[in-house]
Amino acid sequence: MINDPYLFFAEVSLDISRRQFQAAIDKLTLCGEHFTDSYLFHLLYAKALRGLNNFSLASDYLRKCCAIAPANQVAWMELVELQASGNTETQGISQSSVFDSVTDELEQLTAALMNFEPVKTSENADPTPILEQKQPFSDDTTIAVPTESLANLFTAQGAFKKAIKIYTILIQLKPHNAEHYQQEIDSLLDRL
Repeated sequence: MINDPYLFFAEVSLDISRRQFQAAIDKLTLCGEHFTDSYLFHLLYAKALRGLNNFSLASDYLRKCCAIAPANQVAWMELVELQASGNTETQGISQSSVFDSVTDELEQLTAALMNFEPVKTSENADPTPILEQKQPFSDDTTIAVPTESLANLFTAQGAFKKAIKIYTILIQLKPHNAEHYQQEIDSLLDRL
């Protein structure tokens, strides 16, 4: 039983870096059933097999990595490098067979993109009337983040009821500034 997979994989990786490939394979073989879907497990196994010149089996483990995490380029590059090295064991495996699933997926995505049509919108060039710009929402609408800057903006737009509403909320949120906010409310009430 492995208590910490990170330490286990670090130990195996250390064996591979020390060129102790058989020791790495022995450790990986003992714990293989725990990591059947692990990208790292299959990648380390492939590297150890490659170190022992078992290129065909290493190629199989790299393919498993590519199936587990197709977006991870490490195994893809190892596989291409393995096949490009011209080993007699891997010459019988065509490079196109490795990439067939990826090519098929890319072709399906390309076809889907070619058939994609964005949603048509109906826009007009008429500007929004000034009154509508000053009244972006009704006076009864709840304001999620009341700030003094927003109250000043509403005052500048002539939306005095909204500004009064914000100052009223701010009095509750910041009682230490209540006198200032009350003066602003009184000023706005005079302008209504």
